[in-house]
Amino acid sequence: MVKPVIIVHGGAWGIPDRLVDANIKGVKESVKAGWKVLEAGGSALDAVVAAVNVMEDNSSFDAGIGSVLTEDRTVEMDALIMDGSNLDAGAVAGLKDVRYPIRLARKVMEETPHVMMIGEGANRLADEFGLERITQEELVTEEARLEFEEWSEKAEYGDSFGHDTVGSVALDRDGNIAAATSTGGVTGKKVGRVGDVPLIGSGGYADNRVGGVSTTGHGEAIMRVNLAKLVLTYMEMGMHIQEASDKALGYMALRVNGSGGLIALDADGNMGHAFTTKRMVWASIKDGELETGI
Repeated sequence: MVKPVIIVHGGAWGIPDRLVDANIKGVKESVKAGWKVLEAGGSALDAVVAAVNVMEDNSSFDAGIGSVLTEDRTVEMDALIMDGSNLDAGAVAGLKDVRYPIRLARKVMEETPHVMMIGEGANRLADEFGLERITQEELVTEEARLEFEEWSEKAEYGDSFGHDTVGSVALDRDGNIAAATSTGGVTGKKVGRVGDVPLIGSGGYADNRVGGVSTTGHGEAIMRVNLAKLVLTYMEMGMHIQEASDKALGYMALRVNGSGGLIALDADGNMGHAFTTKRMVWASIKDGELETGI
């Protein structure tokens, strides 16, 4: 029997001082929810979904309620989940009114022959599976409006900022690893823009033989280097998980001038977390001990 481990992140970006306490409290609540599943003998998949759901419901984070706004002041959400036991994955993109995007991503993985569903088709699938819907008015928070106004004043046309994706990676007692990532994207993004999150190998990856990763940060840069898979590739080359995490982010900075962060677990339950942004909020539980950082 393997000792379970779980780690979560609430995003790597320039987290303002006014949000620090709420972010730390939020990731603590998230990791505790996932740990409760693992401690009871539940699966890594159940644990990462439980952890991410807490952050999708927390308006401090850019996922679910609290998602940032597009240039049209609307919300469009993406999510990815991956099962390291068999490399099954499910992804959704461009969701406008699904309360828990990560739950729909799991349904895509487990209940359909597909891997990714987008836009209207994904929203219809949410109805087919009876998943909770939510209005745009309920998704949009005052913090998202404030960030949009800041973007409107400071950004050049076409620029976007605010990278506050959430994610979780877990190892369960059976040795299975799962990764999950969910986001509202970046403030001021073009309508229809999809970042790294729902792309396998970019927003996340899980493989029982090696480990699991969930990323956060500049989506366009993460996509160009397949950041999540790059970490695991370095690990397969013999690097320790922390070295692999740091090296992957360094490569992304060097090659495409991109910044971000990530959390990772290896098959033995060793953890890695790294970021090249101003801050990244994270929390983990291993051997029953809670740790946090920002």
